[in-house]
Amino acid sequence: MSGPPFAFSLLRRREAILPTWRGWLVLVILLAAGARGFLAWVHPFLAVTAPVGGEILAVEGWIPDYALRQALKEFRSRRYARLVTTGGPVPMGMAFSYQGNYARLAAATLRSFGLSPDSIVEIPSPPVRKDRTFTEGVAVAGWLKKSGFDCRSLDLFSFSTHARRSRLLYRLALGKGVRVGVFAPLDVDYDPDRWWTSSDGFRRVTDEWLAYLYAALIFRD
Repeated sequence: MSGPPFAFSLLRRREAILPTWRGWLVLVILLAAGARGFLAWVHPFLAVTAPVGGEILAVEGWIPDYALRQALKEFRSRRYARLVTTGGPVPMGMAFSYQGNYARLAAATLRSFGLSPDSIVEIPSPPVRKDRTFTEGVAVAGWLKKSGFDCRSLDLFSFSTHARRSRLLYRLALGKGVRVGVFAPLDVDYDPDRWWTSSDGFRRVTDEWLAYLYAALIFRD
């Protein structure tokens, strides 16, 4: 109900329904349970591993050495036809910037681990200020078209919480004719089951969650 206007008809009293202390308690419990559920759900959601057994294993070149070793193991055990490394320019001043781009850096590292040079294809992408992962996917799509490689499915070797967003953007770049799977080796710098207790884990999960929402809801190719 509302009362008559007052203060030169600028204000009006209205009746409002508010929770009792029991109601507030229930709301707090529900919010706490929802927050706890989100904390447990979001990391495995982002760091998804779901390979499709494709003809090609595409490796994001910026991932750490221990993840590249896991990529080499998967390449050998699943008998892919090719391993392609992707990535744009390595920023000047960083270690190994002399390699020029992450695709070349990852390929050199994999060769040092014993992978035959005949099995590796470097697919560098051009420098861009945003949407780097999508640009990498476009470069892979361009190579597939130029080489005439009949690729119906591809597995992407990404890293930790970056994996779901990478798979989404590669799917957009490669089109509906190519199925895209993904691997997500875990980040050893924090405990994935308690990521919020680490500054590295908190930063990476929150950054990737926001970036995934942008890619899923706003990004257009």
